[in-house]
Amino acid sequence: MKTTVVLFTRDLRLHDHPALRAATRQSDRVVPAFVVDRRLVVGRAGGPNRLAFLLESLRDLDRSLRNRGSSLFVRRGDVVTEVMRLARECRAEAIFISEDVSGYARDRMRRLRLACEQEGLDLRAFEGVTIVPPGELTPQSGDHYRVFTPYWRGWRAASKRDPLAAPRKLRSPFRPPSGRLPKLSDLTADLPVNDLPPGGESAGRDHLGRWLRNGSRRYVDLADDLPADATSHLSPYLHFGCLSANEVLSRVDEQKGLGDFARQLCWRDFHHQVLAARPDIAYNDYRKRERRWKSGRGRLDAWKEGRTGYPIVDAGMRQLADRGFLPNRARLIVASFLTKTLGIDWRAGALHFEWLLVDGDLANNVGNWQWVAGTGNDTRPNRVLNPIR
Repeated sequence: MKTTVVLFTRDLRLHDHPALRAATRQSDRVVPAFVVDRRLVVGRAGGPNRLAFLLESLRDLDRSLRNRGSSLFVRRGDVVTEVMRLARECRAEAIFISEDVSGYARDRMRRLRLACEQEGLDLRAFEGVTIVPPGELTPQSGDHYRVFTPYWRGWRAASKRDPLAAPRKLRSPFRPPSGRLPKLSDLTADLPVNDLPPGGESAGRDHLGRWLRNGSRRYVDLADDLPADATSHLSPYLHFGCLSANEVLSRVDEQKGLGDFARQLCWRDFHHQVLAARPDIAYNDYRKRERRWKSGRGRLDAWKEGRTGYPIVDAGMRQLADRGFLPNRARLIVASFLTKTLGIDWRAGALHFEWLLVDGDLANNVGNWQWVAGTGNDTRPNRVLNPIR
């Protein structure tokens, strides 16, 4: 009987999950697994808001799996070491995983491939994090699109796969034990914000349904109106893969007048294909500019704490600290103020965002920060968002 380990990473759902669907069709037994890797819970990726959302999403995933006759096999430690140990314990013949684009994900895949080759296991990677896989769309010259508008044209015309249904039943081995999810206090001494959105696929699908029924009409006219709070608030669910961006697009396409929202999903794919081609942009300028960043700890602290004296900037930074969320227009304004008005390095702002944001997605975060700072993919690198106007 063939047994396959499905290694969940940031695809914490059962609906529209190509790796899981392939495993259920090609294997007699499926071992859904997640490894709490220390590299992901310390440093820049270990913000308490994101960790709390992650743990709740994993608990929801485990409940959904148990309702289908399985459970989430949880391990803690080095992801490659632990998943290979689990595969041996289950006598698995294959490991299936969703492809991702960060430097960490690429290193994980390289090490997994080497380990599987040494132990004679089949390792297969599937799309599922983006709508159009990175590298599928390329310009005539170069390995990726550097400007959004031509990518948007190609992305709109590209074929999209049909969303996949969640499996009705899963059969997993009785042994080894599934393991225990850690508590938040096991991972960090910091506390999340009080108004953290509920994590998990169940909450994400409920939220998407309510937004499509009641909120999407407001988005068309009010997405950039900060007091209206008319954005979708779907970004944490997309970042952790509680919702499939592909399925969200398919449901949005059924609504009239939501082309601007589809464009935002395209921006997400755009930044992922840039990061896939240039994983170093998490730390390095995408485009080299003749510019010297200014030092000034006091000004950076005033920006972080919402004490700049510019009301819209300060309101945005206080919302970020209080909610772990900031709408797109406010993100652009506060980022422009830090980099263009105060002249402070975009990396300091990106790190602060990544620590606080529930949806702290590496590709989107550094891609947008570099766009605003003039070191990234903006064709007008000197653009300034006026905090008064």
